[in-house]
Amino acid sequence: MIDPSEQESEDKDKHLSNLSWLNDELENYFRNTVIPQLFVDADFILRKFTPPAMKHFNLSSADVGRHISDVSHNIRYPTIVENITEVIESKQDLEKEIQTTDLRWYQMNVLPYIVQKENKSNGVIITFVDITDRIEILKRYERLNLNYENIFYSVSHDLKGPLANIEGLIKLLEEVPNIKKGAEDAKSIIKVLNLSVGNLRKTIEELTTEVYIGDEDSLFAEAEERISLEKIVEDVQLALKDKISRTDARTTTEFNVSEIKFSKKNIRSTIYNLVSNAIKYKAPDRVPEILIKTEKVNDYVLLSVKDNGRGIEEDKQEVIFSRYTRLTDDDDVEGTGVGLFIVKRMVESGGGKIEVESSLGKGSTFKVYLKD
Repeated sequence: MIDPSEQESEDKDKHLSNLSWLNDELENYFRNTVIPQLFVDADFILRKFTPPAMKHFNLSSADVGRHISDVSHNIRYPTIVENITEVIESKQDLEKEIQTTDLRWYQMNVLPYIVQKENKSNGVIITFVDITDRIEILKRYERLNLNYENIFYSVSHDLKGPLANIEGLIKLLEEVPNIKKGAEDAKSIIKVLNLSVGNLRKTIEELTTEVYIGDEDSLFAEAEERISLEKIVEDVQLALKDKISRTDARTTTEFNVSEIKFSKKNIRSTIYNLVSNAIKYKAPDRVPEILIKTEKVNDYVLLSVKDNGRGIEEDKQEVIFSRYTRLTDDDDVEGTGVGLFIVKRMVESGGGKIEVESSLGKGSTFKVYLKD
């Protein structure tokens, strides 16, 4: 007959042996895994960590036995204690993408370490997988996609200038005396031109509307080059020649800075939109007067476009840079309400910013700060 005390002692030895074996297995796993992992008990004490965790977070053997909050500065993730608490209390896995204070991105998994007999969490195992490269690749694809959007935006808007010039020329042709007297061939050509221009404008508007449905996160900065702001303004004035002529708009310039390193396409589209808007939203009782000025302001080149137009109501000055925002419902003012939205994106893509100062009935000044 087996002595009960001997049986108890034998069971205890087996239990200790099993614990020792499990501990050796855990040690072996922690020693050989290539993934940074931490084992934190229910009292928030760091019990174990893998060698990669030592490399990534500068942990040492002296950190074992310390409260996790005392070593959280090494891990460089400020809400780790809150996340551990959430997992211990809920007994549910937590997975999230985090960025540590050294700007590395990780996929963090916090898993509850559950004691089955007691059905309670005795701590957590935290795994960090470095996904910085993956995040950067996704960002590059995102910026590339937005770059293509920007190209489309600028092309669709810049086409409207020459299109308006063609429409103006057609109107002039219609006033030619010989055509008035009945040159049927010329009338037929003008009719076809009118039809073609109308179809082209409709196509641009439809394509623009479809593409504008996309997301509006950060932009991809186009290749920069040293460009002459005076030359860009001359190009814009030429593109808007018909609108300037029809409204008798007076444009003056004051260049205290004549060159800047920026995307040529983006700065041209920016100036085009701002000058076009200054004419489009002219006051009904006065000739448009537009001042285009550049100057150095701290680390920026300030490009300002000032007009004497209708002005913008104070409660609309923040929303005018949003997509599909129009300042008027008047039928005589064309546009889709995306021009300033595009301008803002293009300016910010180059590290700049845009602001507006306006008084209703007196005019507006758009200030574009471009990184020098």
